[in-house]
Amino acid sequence: MKDKKYSRREFIKQNSMAGFGAAAAMALPGANVLNYMTRQHDTPALLGGKPVVSPDWPDWPRWYPEKDEERLLEVMRSGVWSRSDVVAEFEQKWADTIGTKRSLALVNGTNALQTSLAQLDVGWGDEVIVSPYTFIASVSCILANGAIPVFVDTDPETFQMDPEKIEEKITPRTKAIEPVHIAGLPCDMERIMEISEKHDLVVVEDACQAWLAEINGQKVGTFGHAGCFSFQNSKNLPIGEGGAIVSDDEEFMDRCYSYHNYGNSYGSAEGRVGTKLRMAEYQAAIGLAQLKRLEEETTLRNENAGYLKSRLEEIPGISPYNLYPNVTRAAFHLFPFRYDQEEFKGLSRGKFLQALRAEGVPCSSGYGELNKQPFIENALQSPNFKKFYSEDQLDYEAFLERNACPRNERLCNEEAAWFTQNLFLGSKNDMDLIASAIEKIHKNAENLKG
Repeated sequence: MKDKKYSRREFIKQNSMAGFGAAAAMALPGANVLNYMTRQHDTPALLGGKPVVSPDWPDWPRWYPEKDEERLLEVMRSGVWSRSDVVAEFEQKWADTIGTKRSLALVNGTNALQTSLAQLDVGWGDEVIVSPYTFIASVSCILANGAIPVFVDTDPETFQMDPEKIEEKITPRTKAIEPVHIAGLPCDMERIMEISEKHDLVVVEDACQAWLAEINGQKVGTFGHAGCFSFQNSKNLPIGEGGAIVSDDEEFMDRCYSYHNYGNSYGSAEGRVGTKLRMAEYQAAIGLAQLKRLEEETTLRNENAGYLKSRLEEIPGISPYNLYPNVTRAAFHLFPFRYDQEEFKGLSRGKFLQALRAEGVPCSSGYGELNKQPFIENALQSPNFKKFYSEDQLDYEAFLERNACPRNERLCNEEAAWFTQNLFLGSKNDMDLIASAIEKIHKNAENLKG
């Protein structure tokens, strides 16, 4: 954790309170002094005890003026702010980092997904197979292209789309699979690619949370026909807003470039319908600064996540993520785990998370059921969808029934919890404190439930 700096007033206040507590303890009969101090630490913070963890977790995003600002100031002073050489440099370095021939920088990851699907001719009349456990952009990009999302239930151990349930969702209208490497934990891409080749489907990897994650040493985003990344402010490579498409398919990348630049001809792509999705030069300058430390930060996140997992596996009722056997590296944008309230004396997930936050550990219950969100019904009932699809295809109640994902429903509503990536830029001791906070809650679950 970062060092905490106190003002003089805060210092006096804190030490006065500490002195008051010590004086109160000394006023107790001798044998009770230790019991008093022990109770202060054993009592959950939610019930008035002392929190396990200081709230000063590593800040995000990180910015070091002495190292990061030279290139940015250079760009700002040049007056060349629209897409030019610095964006091209960022694209080349990102392609080299991921291990592809080409990379295209765009305004955000959402448009990277939408552009990829569009330039692979996914559109009206098509279906795209996708996960229900993800951010809204993974599905809005499908609907924006006029296609219908088809949801495959989640494997609760990995938090990823269950590859063994994909084929049962394939119909004559299926055009693509969009695997989402949610939390930065890779999907089973080898199995997914086998299915896509068998059924002649295109694959667009949503790697928007999976920078530098690997399967058998190969970076995610390079298995499908296209890989998409996000550089939004919370992401492991933060630019504020930004995204990228990667691929070895030169003609596809030419089409994407044309599309993101008003549809102007580019390479093998003749003039076409397009829009404006270009990244700015100063965004690329920020990205280049952040990229310099991504490898080191990714290594640290993996080390801390692996250690925390080993600690949490010892606590009844806590089941951390599992990685597929062929995963050689994860990104850990999130650290997901499942919570079993029965092992915590019936303490609800909501109360567990509230107690954990009180102990100084930021945490979240994660995503809701994306397959049931109202924006999908809104799209299906829109005039354009009614022009291209039958009433049966647009029947929302039937859609919900076809896309029921019972394991994902339980995960979202009862079990899932996660920590964000910045916590894993701390120390091994920080991981011990997280585990200690959960152990404290487990020990006091009965009292917390009341």
